[in-house]
Amino acid sequence: MISLGGTIGTGLFLASGGAIHTAGPGGALVAYAAIGLMVYFLMTGLAEMAAFMPVTGSFRVYASRFIDPSFGFAIGWNYWYNWAVTIAAELAAVVLIMKFWFPDSPSLLWSALALVIMFLFNYMSVKGFGEAEYWFALIKVITVIIFLITGILIIFGIMGGETIGFSNFTIDDAPFNGGFFTILGIFMVAGFSFQGTELLGIAAGESENPEKTIPKAINSVFWRIILFYILAIFIIGMIIPYTDARLLSENVAVSPFTLVFERAGLAFAASLMNAVILTSVLSAGNSGMYASTRMLWDLARDGKAPKFLGKLDKRGVPVNALIMTSLVGTLAFSTTFFGDGVVYVWLLNASGMAGFVTWVGIAIAHYRFRKAYVAQGRDLNDLPYRSKLFPIGPLFALGVCLVVIFGQNYEAFTGGSIDWLGAISAYIGLPLFFVLWLGYKFIKKTKIIPLEECDFTTEEEK
Repeated sequence: MISLGGTIGTGLFLASGGAIHTAGPGGALVAYAAIGLMVYFLMTGLAEMAAFMPVTGSFRVYASRFIDPSFGFAIGWNYWYNWAVTIAAELAAVVLIMKFWFPDSPSLLWSALALVIMFLFNYMSVKGFGEAEYWFALIKVITVIIFLITGILIIFGIMGGETIGFSNFTIDDAPFNGGFFTILGIFMVAGFSFQGTELLGIAAGESENPEKTIPKAINSVFWRIILFYILAIFIIGMIIPYTDARLLSENVAVSPFTLVFERAGLAFAASLMNAVILTSVLSAGNSGMYASTRMLWDLARDGKAPKFLGKLDKRGVPVNALIMTSLVGTLAFSTTFFGDGVVYVWLLNASGMAGFVTWVGIAIAHYRFRKAYVAQGRDLNDLPYRSKLFPIGPLFALGVCLVVIFGQNYEAFTGGSIDWLGAISAYIGLPLFFVLWLGYKFIKKTKIIPLEECDFTTEEEK
């Protein structure tokens, strides 16, 4: 439920409408399905490593042991930055949501209140955090299921009106609007929507029987995501023409979910979806704070972050790391000065890139994990869980991630002049990662670890 809660959020409830409007219902389905398949291979690879070696540092530790300590250092800090910025993005989204009900209220009030709520949930024991996240996620899951049922009834004319059928898949240029590059542009949106599935790797270090529970959770989460995302986008595309300009709006009042519920005759649809989206945003931010706090604590404990961030309180909560992560969330307060929507989009772009960089690290780490496991004469049958279609899985995931990373804002370079502002906002995550990776490599003189020397025996880094 933690992973599911971190995945279902504004990406599905709000951004899916823009994806359909831009690429058409068919284009959006292709983009989300491709990213969904990539995420499946990534997560099964992560499950293979996490079931064998459940550590709180997760893919940072795997990257350090199976690739290069400097690469693991950069992945760890990149992931912390990714979720710390996502927290800020979710807080910015809270402001947009609350202004639906209170249009004249100050932005600072709602972002500060949301930050305090997320902090308190994480300040509790990990059991308290897990309980809160379970109920947050359950609200979203129930909403999506009701939406799917309602949408099917509308399509077949059971809830009044004519039977829609596939008419909206054939209007104008549907089902595909634009060519390959239009679909590629949706990949980043889809990728941001799916970010959070890797939270399972972080949670493995604090879960019971990870060798059994992690693979089970990975498989169930994947099928739920495919069910929720692919079916939801299919139903939206069936009911609402992709040419409908309302799909482009980030206003909750015209969220694709709201539009479908209103078509079903639910007069209170906008307020209902606003409340659901509010809980989903708090949930995603809550999960992000958990993940980024654990990553920062793990970095500090391994000597790769200031030592004071590696301390635990009597309940086992890394409070110092939690406070530091929460301070970064105050970036959202800049909405007060620059306008709510503008800051939200900038933070979304920065976080989206960092998430794909993390996925690249997971794919490479899994590839080398399996290669090193075999090279050291170990029996693959001894693994608690084995991912499917190796080495096709990690190589496919790596390829898709690289295509998205470098092609996400190609338009910035194709015009008569370079759109520097657009290029910087889209690619700012890349130079940050390379500075961390190559800087640590230069200072510590680290090298790529030979497969025969990769460490499988140490249970946890100290």
